[in-house]
Amino acid sequence: MEVIYEDNHIIIVNKSPGEIVQGDKTGDEPLVEIVRRYIKEKYSKPGNVFCGVVHRLDRPVHGLVVFAKTSKALERMNRMFRDGEVKKTYRAITRNLPPKPADRLTGYITSTERNNKSYVWASPREGAKKAVLSYRLIASSDRYHMLEVNLETGRKHQIRVQLASIGCPIRGDLKYGDKRSNPDGSISLQAHSIEFIHPVSKIPVRVTAPAPAESLWQAFDSIIDRSKPDESSDTNQPN
Repeated sequence: MEVIYEDNHIIIVNKSPGEIVQGDKTGDEPLVEIVRRYIKEKYSKPGNVFCGVVHRLDRPVHGLVVFAKTSKALERMNRMFRDGEVKKTYRAITRNLPPKPADRLTGYITSTERNNKSYVWASPREGAKKAVLSYRLIASSDRYHMLEVNLETGRKHQIRVQLASIGCPIRGDLKYGDKRSNPDGSISLQAHSIEFIHPVSKIPVRVTAPAPAESLWQAFDSIIDRSKPDESSDTNQPN
């Protein structure tokens, strides 16, 4: 487990693909229990240790997950997520170029438990929840493209299904239309950064996850780093 940020009230870890945040029917040990054990051992805490789940990431997704170490932080962080006071930025790698270099997508999402899948519709319908995100193209190669995605709502599989709806399924995401799986079973989606006002101290917190170790992620990370001094172009071509 990689701890990215920690204080007396919250802990932010970098989740690996394949890990589940909360327990499910698989019976696999969830990340929340790993974090709880880490807190107990690091601080030699007796008895039960509090660790609250603030939000979740899909199992095949990389990136940042926030947990609360106190009930006060959990209550306040839950409210902040619910009220849209937490800015979450994702990075996604797709095989197809999006129809526009930047756009704001609005749809209406329904989900089914039978196949654990979401569906997006262009107009409201019974049982559907409004879903809004914005994206921009930040790097391209001959075969792949990296998008930066900002969520305005938090719906089940939202980024996956909304990008697929514009012809850009995420690399490795067979559930939503990509052609091939990734060797490690992941999908090429990362919860890259998270920004909020600390629920107790009230200081600004902004945390960024390192790029996953896979060579494609590392290559795109290098491209983006090289482009930072020159902000005249929105997209970049690797050598």
